[in-house]
Amino acid sequence: MRTTQVTDGVFRLSANVDNILFEGMWPIPNGIAMNSYVVKGEKAAIIDGVCTWEGVPEELFEQLDQMKVKLEDIDYVIINHMEPDHSGWLEPFSALRGDENFEILCTQRAVPLLESFYGITKNIRPVKSGDTLDLGDGRVLAFEEIPNVHWPETMATYDTKSKTLFPCDAFGSFGAVSDDAPYDDQLDEGQIDFFEREASRYFADIVAAFSMPTKKAIDKVESLPVDIIAPGHGIVWRKNPQKIVDDYKRYASYSKGPAKPEVTVIWGSMYGNTEQGVQPVVEGLESEGVKVHVHEVPETDAGFVLQSVWESSGVVLGMPTYEYKMFPAMAAVVDEIGKKKAFNRKAFSFGSYGWSGGAQKELQEIVERNKMKWDFLEPLEFMGKPTEDEKELLKQRGKELAVKVKEWCNA
Repeated sequence: MRTTQVTDGVFRLSANVDNILFEGMWPIPNGIAMNSYVVKGEKAAIIDGVCTWEGVPEELFEQLDQMKVKLEDIDYVIINHMEPDHSGWLEPFSALRGDENFEILCTQRAVPLLESFYGITKNIRPVKSGDTLDLGDGRVLAFEEIPNVHWPETMATYDTKSKTLFPCDAFGSFGAVSDDAPYDDQLDEGQIDFFEREASRYFADIVAAFSMPTKKAIDKVESLPVDIIAPGHGIVWRKNPQKIVDDYKRYASYSKGPAKPEVTVIWGSMYGNTEQGVQPVVEGLESEGVKVHVHEVPETDAGFVLQSVWESSGVVLGMPTYEYKMFPAMAAVVDEIGKKKAFNRKAFSFGSYGWSGGAQKELQEIVERNKMKWDFLEPLEFMGKPTEDEKELLKQRGKELAVKVKEWCNA
């Protein structure tokens, strides 16, 4: 890719990655952009590096060459977030630089991580909320701690001259970014919608468990006169930065609900018996006009299930009993939903059992352990396959759940 100018004195460096599981577990079929920024006054700072995944740091160095910026021209390295997809670049940068004539700025909580991750102990300046860095030529960078978005050491950097916010993971998204159109003002409505969907899944998979700290960070952002938001992943927002702020406010609010007036149906089946209950429930839900998302596990990756549940106010769990407990794939995804803090959903569960039940008991344990506070309709467990009467009851339960969801969302 090539470097692009965000605004006067601010440049974007980026590389797309698409051949990995993000954080070692989340599929990214549409890739992800790894962004870094150079800010120039009389001195130059690079804000957030990138990872050391194959080819990425080399691409960043090549883009510095495009800018005619030498490594020794970088006076400051600003680390907003120590996660290795943003800080891994420090190792090759330090090795190629070959001297110590640059300073690293990060929060105090990041200092021990610099040593434990990269063995760096020198030329570190810890900063806190309210601290600034004067690059000369009227360009002053201000720092604001935004802990737990989504690591405790995280901060955001704000360029007071261009009114550009560099929030790292906050306001980021999945999705590779075109070399020719990395900015919202270059995209049409359909392309913006694509990045909204990618941001929604990014939030559900990466940020959701930290929704309350994210709300606090958003409050801080909205107190600043921000013209441009330049995140560590995704597109740069310089036409309508409030769009991604509003999206993130909405995503964060989904933690406690209500979310959208939609229902996610998650089901697994060993021999097709629990599967026979899925369609009656869906018919009941749809008869009340609610939008329904259906996911079979383990066929559907948890990363996509999480996004669906995060945006839904209702959840249906179709889960057979397996050795006195829930079907393992279902247990795993429900536990992950709980860990991501999708609270207060309206819910219904059903499933088949053979020689013994037990799935409902484990479900209750998971819900209580994660303090999910889901509001369940009366469950339905059936031996073997569901009878016609049980299918009719499943349909009725779907209708009842849909009504509860609509009432909650319209309250």
